[in-house]
Amino acid sequence: MHIYNKLLMDRKKIFLILVIFVCSGCATLRNPVPLDMVEKVKIKDMSEIRYLAGQEGTLLQENLLESVRQENPGDFPVQPDGTKVYSILAISGGGANGAYGAGLLKGWSAQGSRPLFKVVTGVSTGAIIAPFAFLGKDYDAELEEYYTTTKTKDVMSKKGIPSILFGDSLKSTQPLAKNLARIFDEKLIEKVAAEHRRGRRLFVGTVNLDTQRFVIWDMGAIACRGDAELFCKVILASASIPVMFPPVFFHVKANGKEYDEMHVDGGTITQVFSIYKPLEHMDNAAKAMGLDPSKLKTRLYIMRNGYVSANYEQIKDTIHSIAQRSMDTILNAQGVGDTYRIYVYTQKRGNDYNLAFIPGDFRPHAKELFDPKEMRRLFDRGYLDAVKGYPWYKTPPPGITAEEWKPE
Repeated sequence: MHIYNKLLMDRKKIFLILVIFVCSGCATLRNPVPLDMVEKVKIKDMSEIRYLAGQEGTLLQENLLESVRQENPGDFPVQPDGTKVYSILAISGGGANGAYGAGLLKGWSAQGSRPLFKVVTGVSTGAIIAPFAFLGKDYDAELEEYYTTTKTKDVMSKKGIPSILFGDSLKSTQPLAKNLARIFDEKLIEKVAAEHRRGRRLFVGTVNLDTQRFVIWDMGAIACRGDAELFCKVILASASIPVMFPPVFFHVKANGKEYDEMHVDGGTITQVFSIYKPLEHMDNAAKAMGLDPSKLKTRLYIMRNGYVSANYEQIKDTIHSIAQRSMDTILNAQGVGDTYRIYVYTQKRGNDYNLAFIPGDFRPHAKELFDPKEMRRLFDRGYLDAVKGYPWYKTPPPGITAEEWKPE
């Protein structure tokens, strides 16, 4: 009997070793980009589809100037005082809270004052909203459907314990990837390409985790290439919350050698972004085109799919509850800080600043991360707030209570 038990234990140990060996393969075997190659690599030999934040050079600036050359005469007319005003929309992250921004967009269309945006940017859930917002009111119905019917199972699926222990995430994003491929089909991508050629720009942000750099992807340029797979992959990466979701890998080349980059949710660095940095050094280039930089102005709209004030909630004394609440607190504070950073720039340049956010008097009662019932309620609130004429905030508030938030 003793020998039998010993053999049984040996078999269990061997089996455990095999499980660990097999599961260790769940994590991708990597060939990361060397430091000296970071700014030289390309995806599919396409140099025009993305830009590293803070990268020296004028590629993104040249892209924006080219967009001016491509404009239709009546899209962004010169004002009586000789200025040309460009409306820019920046959409933040926020997960299921993106339902508020989706509702706001549809209500804005119904109210009648929604402008044609020169540039639309998006991060995380904002990256999913951005293509719809870019294409205008004709896609409001699709946007509403996505943000009022999506369930948690449509975004993520469970993984086995071994895959969690020896993999790279707690959940799988295969359901989300399938949904993105369905909603961002060839027809939609062709329309994005057409708007890009019309002089408009759609940008989505991700984070290269190796370099800790924010990456700006030109989705219109990708659409012009007809690369639906890459288009969806970038949006998936922008929405891939580290640890919760697996990172997205992009195969790149430099000097004839192949490498991979690990990308995660753009909200890892910023909850919302605009293109003000590239604009800082465009004056000389604009003059070279015969444009007066002082006559080029922007009207920036920030859609914050979250709160700007503290939101009271009694938290259970469990690891899960504490971790989730702490992450929500960090992201909320980061999001508010981002709105201040962008505000400072707009004031410096004499541009127009407009901020929208979830009102403090709205209290969610979601039973899961993506609860269609609560998302419908939030969507409807955003819609009604916009239909009545949203009171866009001209400064980032230091903390607005439910009582202080009074729509007109």
